[in-house]
Amino acid sequence: MDVKPIAGTDLCEFHHVGLQISGRWICEDRDGNRIEVGPGDIFDTPPGHDAWVEGDEPCVALDFQGIADWALRSASARVLTTIVFTDIVGSTQLVERIGDAAWRRLLEQYREDVGVVLAARDGTLVDTAGDGILARFDSPLAAVRAAIGITEVADRLGVQTRAAVHTGEVELSAAALTGLALHVGARVLAEAGPGEVVVTATTRDLTVESGLSYESRGSVELRGVTGLRDLFVLGSG
Repeated sequence: MDVKPIAGTDLCEFHHVGLQISGRWICEDRDGNRIEVGPGDIFDTPPGHDAWVEGDEPCVALDFQGIADWALRSASARVLTTIVFTDIVGSTQLVERIGDAAWRRLLEQYREDVGVVLAARDGTLVDTAGDGILARFDSPLAAVRAAIGITEVADRLGVQTRAAVHTGEVELSAAALTGLALHVGARVLAEAGPGEVVVTATTRDLTVESGLSYESRGSVELRGVTGLRDLFVLGSG
């Protein structure tokens, strides 16, 4: 009857494209402009609209777009978590030097060893892309320790990694991990050099009293992220 209580917004913020089969309905955008959709019509309704059925005939449409999670109660939740991004430095050159088969074996061993590190620190593997790793942790300290462990794993295998650690809120669901924190973490990784673990100020503040030492990297403008971010490089102490 009404999806507004589910959506939690005043207007529908989905972009719908579809074919009307039967029945008629009215669509009104946020500026008050109205269109009437009837059988055989192709409709394209931008985000920011309200809609209601006209008359008593059942309204049936084939919606091709804007229905992935429309009228579904969210199964996701916003949680505070610490994310770790890592990748192998110079992987393209390494593949050229050792060949595809050797690289495949090396990558398989690396990922297996990373899995051991994550398990030991109660981390959850979120994604792997190429030679990259994305994992999340409930504990910022565990996340930093895991980043150190992954660096050590790489050293034993004769490769170098770089790592970024950031603590922030994410949207967590069974299917995905999303949110600005992921974009921040990915951009921080770009600031890390070979063998470095770079963390944001939030993570640093939450772990500095645990015996870890950091050196300031200064305030950095991360590509695509508004404002400056204070970054720190994990020291050897």
